[in-house]
Amino acid sequence: MSNDRLGQLLVRNKLITEAQLLQALQEQKAQGGRLGGVLIKLGFLKEEDLAAFLSRQYGVPSINLNEFEIDPAVIRLVPPEVAQKYQVVPINRAGSTLIVAMSDPSNIFAIDDIKFMSGYNVEVVVAPETSIKQSIDKYYDQSASMADVMNELEDIDVEVVDEDEDIDASDLAKATEDAPVVKLCNLILTDAIKRKASDIHIEPYEKSFRVRYRIDGVLYEVMKPPMKLKNAITSRIKIMSEMDIAERRLPQDGRIKIKLPGGNDMDYRVNCLPTLFGEKICLRLLDKSNLQLDMTKLGYEEQALAWFKKEIHKPFGMCLVTGPTGSGKTVSLYSALGELNKVTENISTAEDPVEFNFAGINQVQMHEEIGLNFASALRAFLRQDPDIIMIGEIRDFETAEIGVKAALTGHLVLSTLHTNDAPSTINRLLNMGIEPFLVSSAVNLITAQRLGRRVCGECKEPEEIPKESLIESGLTPEEAENTVCYKGKGCSICNDTGYKGRVGIYQVMPMFEELKEMVLAGANTAEIKRESMRIGVKSMRQSALTKLQEGVTTFEEVLRCTVSDEG
Repeated sequence: MSNDRLGQLLVRNKLITEAQLLQALQEQKAQGGRLGGVLIKLGFLKEEDLAAFLSRQYGVPSINLNEFEIDPAVIRLVPPEVAQKYQVVPINRAGSTLIVAMSDPSNIFAIDDIKFMSGYNVEVVVAPETSIKQSIDKYYDQSASMADVMNELEDIDVEVVDEDEDIDASDLAKATEDAPVVKLCNLILTDAIKRKASDIHIEPYEKSFRVRYRIDGVLYEVMKPPMKLKNAITSRIKIMSEMDIAERRLPQDGRIKIKLPGGNDMDYRVNCLPTLFGEKICLRLLDKSNLQLDMTKLGYEEQALAWFKKEIHKPFGMCLVTGPTGSGKTVSLYSALGELNKVTENISTAEDPVEFNFAGINQVQMHEEIGLNFASALRAFLRQDPDIIMIGEIRDFETAEIGVKAALTGHLVLSTLHTNDAPSTINRLLNMGIEPFLVSSAVNLITAQRLGRRVCGECKEPEEIPKESLIESGLTPEEAENTVCYKGKGCSICNDTGYKGRVGIYQVMPMFEELKEMVLAGANTAEIKRESMRIGVKSMRQSALTKLQEGVTTFEEVLRCTVSDEG
């Protein structure tokens, strides 16, 4: 079905509006992809609704692929390249008829192609595009399986080298070219993408060597390669990320970029660290296609988002995003910059490292070794006629002082800090040496955040939590009575974890006049927190409990991510 026809039919059936269709067509023109997929990505349409609509439109059944276990003999009837090209999955064979699942049942070319190649009559059923992609990944895994590669590795004869011994770099380079070592390293990188991991850890210990993935904020062990391949695997990753393989005593940083099917790129930020038993490698996956810059979809509550947007649109002042490493601070700052990125604004950022590059924003990579740090970059920015400045992190008095002065002289300054919640950020700035009157004048807003795991939508079921526990966690007796808690049972979609994806938990605290007066009066963190909650600022725990009441996360996650407001 042509984009115009599908779009008009969806509008006519009141599934989307004309304005949404126009926006989706513009997005499709810029990014490519199918119109249905673009509408789903923008949040204008649910996958199930699109599948049900196409099912009614073409008079073909709609199915849930997660309920099927497909026979490998049926899968072999459609080659992987055809399945990928047309986004189809064969699900059953009945006599001379082959039943295939498609997201677009109007694709006559695909149906004719499959009919010609397989020699079967083709009957079509409709399934959501995401389910089809998951099934293609599951049944047409073109990379070797973990078990196959591990079996190959067992047969390799590699000499185990004592850590203190000098290793010839050319010997190491040769070892990394062994086909199974290359295959294993490629498998580690691509398997992490399939599992939606955010980090890969390759870790050597005295008697073992393991690979772990961080998925939805939690580490899982995925394999234990043979110890004899420790040096070869480490060196292979170092060669791929253009590090010095002869240097094994100092930490090094590098980057790997690989091309994915469909023309997308995946960047890995790589760091190697010399440990007691060899070099530990950590890779951070930077997937720009999954970078969510729409602030309405990050998990902010309505009032918090309104406060945040109001403060970042002020012409000057400082907005701070705080939280531990891996809490999504960078994404929050990037989404704010995305909102502010207009031709009329001069935006400069100082980052360490630059994770994603954006058109229209001047991004500067820090190099401490040559004296280019946040403070020196910030000084240079102030001579560049800036409107908006983003500092990757305020770590010291010098950076904080220049940032505060920039905020007071007509610039909007965005930055991050490592603190536990929004009220404690004020004390952190005071402890750095910034005067209370400067903090109260310069700071517009402080946001603290964490990332909690979302309960899997496919296998979630009600969970019985004692009312006393809910009240103890911070809910009122009435709220505890009316709250239905959920947990994930575990299914193939969530790798039996019960969780799929993550959601932001936010404490957004604008610097109201009452809070500014308290800062000037020398109030402590607990007093500022109490006053902010009285004004209407939700604490981290309250924000997490809201997500629990909405059925987005579990009680276990609320307790894992946040601390009680009583202490």
